[in-house]
Amino acid sequence: MLKILDRYIIKTFFGPFFFIFSVLFFIFIVNIIWVQMGQFMGKGLSYWQILKLLFYLGVNVISMVLPLTILLASIMSFGEFGERYELAAMKAAGIPLTRVMTPLLGIATALAIMLFFFSNNIIPDFQKKAKNMLFNIAQTKPAINFTPGQFIDQIPGYMVKFDKIYGENGENIEGVFVHRKASIYENQRTVVAEKGKFVPAANKNFLKLVLHNGYVFEDAIEGKGDNVRQKQPDQSIKFDTLVNHFDISEIINKAIEKEQITDDFRFETYNQLNKTIDRSKKENELFFKNVGNEVLSQTSSTIPYMDTPNKPKVAAKQQIKLDTVKGEKKLELIYNSYNRLETMKSTLESKKNEFSSNVKYFSKVVIHQQRMISYSVTCIIFFLIGASLGSIIRKGGMGLPVIIAIVIFIIFYVMNVAVENMSWSGKMNPYLAAWAPNFILFPFGIWMTYKALTDSQLFDAEKYKTLFKPITKRFSKSKEHKRYQ
Repeated sequence: MLKILDRYIIKTFFGPFFFIFSVLFFIFIVNIIWVQMGQFMGKGLSYWQILKLLFYLGVNVISMVLPLTILLASIMSFGEFGERYELAAMKAAGIPLTRVMTPLLGIATALAIMLFFFSNNIIPDFQKKAKNMLFNIAQTKPAINFTPGQFIDQIPGYMVKFDKIYGENGENIEGVFVHRKASIYENQRTVVAEKGKFVPAANKNFLKLVLHNGYVFEDAIEGKGDNVRQKQPDQSIKFDTLVNHFDISEIINKAIEKEQITDDFRFETYNQLNKTIDRSKKENELFFKNVGNEVLSQTSSTIPYMDTPNKPKVAAKQQIKLDTVKGEKKLELIYNSYNRLETMKSTLESKKNEFSSNVKYFSKVVIHQQRMISYSVTCIIFFLIGASLGSIIRKGGMGLPVIIAIVIFIIFYVMNVAVENMSWSGKMNPYLAAWAPNFILFPFGIWMTYKALTDSQLFDAEKYKTLFKPITKRFSKSKEHKRYQ
């Protein structure tokens, strides 16, 4: 009977689990599309490339989707058990709540372990693919999409600018400026035209531009000596129609998924991040060691005895009192001292900024590594909270359970962001920042489990009405019936 019960409990859990996971994954994907919309639109990407990029980006959000799915699915599952009085029937049959929670706790633990291996072995690779794909789109595709009034230098060998772009596909242009990039030993060529139009070229590797009413300015100096170049007159050719072909094969044929970015801590596994953390620690220690010496070196000419404590103090007769110096010499000493202080102040400020960036990078690496484990533990904590809340509120479906789950997840997310920012600024240890939300929610999960095991009336409205009745009674009017005369 127990085996049949286990199968029934697991089946009831995975019903809403797959549905919720699909919905949440879709919501996160829509959010990604909204954020990255500017990089997708008008870039000439195929549908397959867009879908592939969305898949790469979507895989990276599973570490956030899975804990929330477990929380919501557990609340809905145990809420349905309570709403259909199945929990009451199980308890009447002598089956405690812990026994009902055991199979799903095992499922949550297995999912947590799978999430760790997924975050360690699969997500870094997809992070690399997504980031390189976005980088390649940003570097290559905008070359054939022009912005009016701006110089564009992404067409190989040319600098172009169009004052106005219009038409259904942006094929008509006005105020054309095309300059060929060349060294001082090559022919210089610039084209200026009133208007023009992009037309399809016979070869897709070329961009065809037909210009009207303009001039070609050219200096034919290639292969000529300095004396000849100095005497070479400028050439200006007026044209009614001019056809230009731009070779963009370098852009068109460039692989959109070519991996050019490989040095990023997000692409590393847990063990590889250990090496990155050790290297960052050594770099920070070296920075702290050098920063003091660099600052003190700027003061050595004025107070050399500060460098080493064993140096004898400067004799009194060697010291110069400012009161004894008069005239321009005194002003010069004050001015030099002020400049030295300003230089030291700017040096300290730059070192402070450098120190802040080092601390932020170190915190990012540590938090990224620790969250591979902490998010897995969050799955188990969310199950304890969700199962306990579901058995207490005894409500299934997409109503109250969804609201409670969203509130808990928002609290968890806000805590994550808050401690992350504190860690980046150096106000909190990054290891503690990665685990702080779990440390806060774990006691709450244990307390909720205890309340569920003791049949707590935590969400019973009548209980709270009775508790606050002496207070509310003072502010309510008497409702005694009056006899009509």
